[in-house]
Amino acid sequence: MTTTTSWDDLVTCALLGTDRRAPGTDVMASAGGKDASGALLDAAALHTVRRRAGLLPAAAVPTAARPGPAPHDARPPVPEAARRRLAQLLADRSGPSQGGGRRGAAPDLTELLPQWLAAANEHGYRAPASLLPALLDTARARTDLRPQALAFAGPRGLWLARLNPEWRFALRGASAGAALPAPDDTEAVRRLWDEGLFAERVALLGAVRAHDPRAALALLTSTWSTERAEDRLMFLDSLRTGLCDGDEPFLEQALSDRSRNVRSTAAELLSALPRSAFAGRMADRAASCVSLDRTGPAAVISVEAPHECDAGMQRDGVLPHPPAGRGARSWWLGQLVEAAPLRVWQARLGGRTPDEIIALPVADDWRDELHAAWCRATVRQRDAAWSRALLGPPATPPASLAERSQLLSTLTADERAAWVADFIAAHGLSEAFQLLGVCAVPWAEPLGRAVVDALDIARDAGSYPWSFSGVMGLAERCLHPAEAARLDVLTAIPDEPEGASPGAGGYWSEAFQRLVATLRFRATMHAELAP
Repeated sequence: MTTTTSWDDLVTCALLGTDRRAPGTDVMASAGGKDASGALLDAAALHTVRRRAGLLPAAAVPTAARPGPAPHDARPPVPEAARRRLAQLLADRSGPSQGGGRRGAAPDLTELLPQWLAAANEHGYRAPASLLPALLDTARARTDLRPQALAFAGPRGLWLARLNPEWRFALRGASAGAALPAPDDTEAVRRLWDEGLFAERVALLGAVRAHDPRAALALLTSTWSTERAEDRLMFLDSLRTGLCDGDEPFLEQALSDRSRNVRSTAAELLSALPRSAFAGRMADRAASCVSLDRTGPAAVISVEAPHECDAGMQRDGVLPHPPAGRGARSWWLGQLVEAAPLRVWQARLGGRTPDEIIALPVADDWRDELHAAWCRATVRQRDAAWSRALLGPPATPPASLAERSQLLSTLTADERAAWVADFIAAHGLSEAFQLLGVCAVPWAEPLGRAVVDALDIARDAGSYPWSFSGVMGLAERCLHPAEAARLDVLTAIPDEPEGASPGAGGYWSEAFQRLVATLRFRATMHAELAP
């Protein structure tokens, strides 16, 4: 049976009904005397088998032009129970939605797939061959899943992606577990660098860099001038891992690149090398703008922003034109301070510690601009002492939550969790969503307890849970599964206090039922993946 009618045409016909839209003449000609409904179902079954096979229908070709066999994947297979679980997650069989936008008490399986893939990759499993098409389809639809999905798909996934144009994203998006030559096999490395897919070349550069950083830079330099701008940017971005002083000459050359994005990234990487000539230039410029004024009764930070953005500043990545609504001088000042090594400020501001510097008053309303630039410099240079100083005590009124979440990312996982737990205790959950997003999963016990206690308080207050839906969704994915037993008591419908929103207790009960069910689902999921 062969048909030229497309899948979309078949779907349209099925939705309208064969009495209103007859199948194509090719479908009826291949139906063997069946009625229109039977012919439509036969054609749909044929299309489904073709789609699941992973190879698009094509004319017969000579044997020599057929795809070669899929490469071997030496990783162990996933346990059978875990394979069935993956099929369920890929099929997106989430619980039915209740009316009025209610999610019901069933777990949201689409949000658990990233955790399943992360755990499977951590155990080093290979993807089941029968699920590769569904896995690649899911990765095509969800860019957030691509790195994990392609790593799990491995070399067979990359082989399969070459056969379907819809999966071509895999050929550029990740190495997909492709086998790489030994870093010291010069000939094989050179051949793959010259002939490989972009994803393979990125993976190769990382492997060679881990073995011999100097050889990796030589490899990159050899083709740098012929690479596309977007590829140069991604290659340059890969140097963040293992960034060292030996990268400075290459990055200095990249400051003159014809792509503005490449120049900006090179400047950012150089500013993370505190001993680089670039960092020294930025330190001199920034220090000339910020000084300590001791003429009054107390020391004050004085700021004199640049009056121009000269050619040297522009070569070092300072953008001359500010965004709309931003003053040019403050724009230039922020870029200089952001790129200067933080150590310059202790010498410039009287040998003070970061805490003492942050506590100093700043003249002429420059405080917010200066502190925001110090925040960006702290995140770029991963300086924990400055992060603690800029964060301040968790009980202080929240300023920029975006800045705080970035500063928290520079601290250890335990310190992050403790700080956010204290923040929630002081301010509640409404301000904490961004901060929770940077905490390690599963949440440490103090943080998990703080979140649950805050949700319980909101529940007892009789408000609707919808304003906490974002935090509740995070809790489903991030609470430790062992918390399920402690949460059972919250699944009951509470007595509604006077003045409570009508029916809020039922909504909260349903939300906590879903939370408990999701935690138990996650526990089972991880147990199935255990070797």
